[in-house]
Amino acid sequence: MKLLLLLSLVAMAQCLALRVPLRRGKSLRQSLQEHGLLQHYLKQHPYNPATKYFATSASAEPLQNYMDNEYFGTISIGSPAQEFTVIFDTGSSNLWVPSVYCSSPACTNHNRFNPADSSTFIGTNDSVEIAYGTGSMTGILGYDTVTVADIEVLNQIFGLAETEPGDFFYYVPFDGILGLAFPSIASSGATPVFDNMMKEGLVAQDLFSVYLSKNGQSGSFVLFGAIDSSYTTNGISWIPLSAETYWQITMDSVSIGGQVVACSAGCQAIVDTGTSLLAMPNSALNNLLNAFGASSNGQVRPQGSTQDLPISCEAVSSLPDVVFYLNGQGFPVPPSAYVLQSNGYCSLAFQGMNIPTESGELWILGDVFIREYYVIFNRANNMVGLSPLP
Repeated sequence: MKLLLLLSLVAMAQCLALRVPLRRGKSLRQSLQEHGLLQHYLKQHPYNPATKYFATSASAEPLQNYMDNEYFGTISIGSPAQEFTVIFDTGSSNLWVPSVYCSSPACTNHNRFNPADSSTFIGTNDSVEIAYGTGSMTGILGYDTVTVADIEVLNQIFGLAETEPGDFFYYVPFDGILGLAFPSIASSGATPVFDNMMKEGLVAQDLFSVYLSKNGQSGSFVLFGAIDSSYTTNGISWIPLSAETYWQITMDSVSIGGQVVACSAGCQAIVDTGTSLLAMPNSALNNLLNAFGASSNGQVRPQGSTQDLPISCEAVSSLPDVVFYLNGQGFPVPPSAYVLQSNGYCSLAFQGMNIPTESGELWILGDVFIREYYVIFNRANNMVGLSPLP
């Protein structure tokens, strides 16, 4: 009986993949889970099916997990479509891709947009310049049709990179960046893609949600216009934004072993899918390292810069959770999340930085944090929703 049910559910999945109309009902994931077949199905089909079955209610963009370090998906620009891989970045607001006008080494080994090949492209004389923590670009702005997760956005403004200095973008596995933060921080006043989706009524709700897989597994996605209830079985905690710039929230404190070790008077944090690590002020990083040293009998041995924090792999099992208190509630990040392991080498996924803001010290809750939660970015109510993942 279970085998027949599994086969029928798989057949339903194949129909959905071929876009055959079906009666609306429970998702494949929900049905498999209810009948105790989900784990069996995932073992037989390593690609997590969650990203394939939103077509009847919302639009999901599957993301490729690149070594738990970067997550990127494929979009298209122009008519006919020219495809690009982009980071879906909640820490910035502009869309840009390399262009044929760019001669930087970083452009030559990535896909480049050619406006002459698009019948819907509209050029401008406006320039754009964007600096990130690890790279930068300069270029010009243009308008064209942009397709994201089967959502077609007409006359979307975007950047055509003319220079990408340095070597960071040369080595990355993606072409460009699609910013999902607020218009207030968009360079050159460009309207973000999601703002145009909302304005044109292309999403059912003014929100998007993100799931980032762990351990190099597939199944990551950005879901536009909806919340997948199969990822919120542990409930959703809503945290109001403190600024409509980045997805910025107020953090009450950071604790280890029940003791506050940082952000004791409150601080600001941004939830940023475009940052791999947990970034914090240098003083807070020192406090965390001291707390780890006390709790692991000196086995934590930071050396070098604040971006190189090696740790004895044997110490991992004895390390405590780092608990981030947001809106009065604790959100733990276990050592399995904040210790990075590769080829027998272990390091802490923390980075020291000092970014001054009007509200004081700033933290960045990057992918290390986000992987522990299904995150909902709600523009309708200007809140971030967090649901603990199993």
